[in-house]
Amino acid sequence: AGMNGTAIENFVCVIFNVSFMNCTWHVGRAASEDTRYFLYWKTSRTEDFTACQNYITDNCGRHTGCRFQNVVIENKKAYFLVNGSTNGKNIQPYEKMILLYRIEKLTSPLNVTVNCAETSHRCEIRWQPPRTSHVKKHTCFKYEIVIEIR
Repeated sequence: AGMNGTAIENFVCVIFNVSFMNCTWHVGRAASEDTRYFLYWKTSRTEDFTACQNYITDNCGRHTGCRFQNVVIENKKAYFLVNGSTNGKNIQPYEKMILLYRIEKLTSPLNVTVNCAETSHRCEIRWQPPRTSHVKKHTCFKYEIVIEIR
């Protein structure tokens, strides 16, 4: 269904700062300037799709992304659908399922402190795990410390 080459390409979503999600895409290769894309999503097969409320647009005013707030990850799957029209005809729809925990960009560790003692030439570095909505065990995190001596 829909004209060839009109479906979106390079669909990517990222969750950041615990509950914000941005999804972006490129306009289809055969899409004209009047192509209108609409994004819908849901977190279970049984619920109804929810339409994007906050679109990102390109220079032609076409929707090329969406911003979401208050996204809850909880190891959920999300189902995305982008459809639309061009010149009054339907475009090829695009569908994708994403495991939300895989697209979360974690914050930096919190409350990092460094205490060094000149006499013993030792330093103690402490921190708290990054904020996240779905990781319950702090032992799941792995950290890397890079020390530069000047």
